[in-house]
Amino acid sequence: MWRGDMEKKVQNIFEQTLKRHPELRPCRDQMEETFAVLRDCYRQSGKLLICGNGGSAADSEHIVGELMKGFLKPRPLPETEIGRLRKLYGSISLVSQISLCTAITNDVSADMVFAQQVFGYARPGDALIGISTSGNAANVINAVKVARALDMRTIALSGEGGTLKELAEIAISVPGSETARIQELHMAVYHALCAALEAELFGG
Repeated sequence: MWRGDMEKKVQNIFEQTLKRHPELRPCRDQMEETFAVLRDCYRQSGKLLICGNGGSAADSEHIVGELMKGFLKPRPLPETEIGRLRKLYGSISLVSQISLCTAITNDVSADMVFAQQVFGYARPGDALIGISTSGNAANVINAVKVARALDMRTIALSGEGGTLKELAEIAISVPGSETARIQELHMAVYHALCAALEAELFGG
């Protein structure tokens, strides 16, 4: 597919989301900037870490689910990649890190539960999305601080208030004062990002 056609396809994904959720129009520039950061992260073999609490923890899992498998379209692997994967050995749990999280909470501090994982997993060039509807979740804020110290790209997904948006490189601060409404708009934002990334990276 020509580069111009791909750009139009990505832009159309964002435009369709904004038509369904016009209140997100003030967030468009930040959504597109986030897309570019994540696209470049993946193209450079980086990884994305995501964290949040409660419903935002569920959103973190949701985003990973959309990114790690086919979302709106199948993603067949080229034969060259299949050959490479056959040579890989190792194991890692990709389920929520409950044993690690409870150990950090018990032995260190609940405020450091995500920061400790960022410190362990991150490499320069990786990216972090910190989700907090209030923008004040201490453990998410600490994760962003550590990510910045490690030269990661940092993205905040929050409501209009709080301090998180002041710390992250990019802040998508959706309108609204009710947690449930903010979470609904967060879902619209990350579904658009996941669809755009899939179109860009697996669109042919």
